Amino acid sequence: MLRLDAVGQRYGDHPVLRDLTLTVPDGQLLCVVGPSGCGKSTLLRTIAGLLPAREGTVTVDGTPVNGVPDRLAVVFQDYGRSLYPWLTVRDNVALPLRRRGLRRAERRAAADRILERVGLTGTARRHPWQLSGGMQQRVAIARALVCRPSLLLMDEPFGSLDAQTREDLEDLLREAHRTDGTTTVFVTHDIDESVYVGDRVVVLSPGPAAHVVLDLPVGLPERRDQITTRALPGFVSLRATVGRAVRRTDGRP
Repeated sequence: MLRLDAVGQRYGDHPVLRDLTLTVPDGQLLCVVGPSGCGKSTLLRTIAGLLPAREGTVTVDGTPVNGVPDRLAVVFQDYGRSLYPWLTVRDNVALPLRRRGLRRAERRAAADRILERVGLTGTARRHPWQLSGGMQQRVAIARALVCRPSLLLMDEPFGSLDAQTREDLEDLLREAHRTDGTTTVFVTHDIDESVYVGDRVVVLSPGPAAHVVLDLPVGLPERRDQITTRALPGFVSLRATVGRAVRRTDGRP
């Protein structure tokens, strides 16, 4: 579904990514972690076609990326800016379906179904500013899922939420991925989250010119639980492996 071949990226004369090669199979949930400022968000923008790769190629579903690919969805950390405050929750979620040529009634029905899936039944007529931060991020996730994207990119989507809400949304993402099987690239700075959420974890080196220093299959059960899964010896071992890789890359002992 996604392939990066020797991708390089820079801002002016400042290198950000170097010789980054990565393949993400169809249906995999890949987590990307690394030190702050190493280029994780730049990597997502390059995959999304918002920044053309300066070196190498990015291919989505067999097609080289030259602009934003079709059937791509992105969820940002700053949910407050990604939702339109003058639109209702239902209309925010239904917005991507307008490009599909669906009638208004069909768009509204699809939005209501996905809102129910993400636990927001009864909020369709409200506005984003009337919801809590966690509920707003659920709206953003619903909008990303409503058009059944082939590739979903998530840029630290739970980073500004409280711990309980964050865990609830991690479980929501795992359930949505189990149901839909959408190929997903999930950027996070949280090591525990990367192991709990992902099918696979990639660690990037610090900038400038970040590259892959660890590519680790997770191998935990598909169905996961915040208490039971995090207590598994396999989870503890994986978390330690990723943690050591991150600490080595950011210069800590």
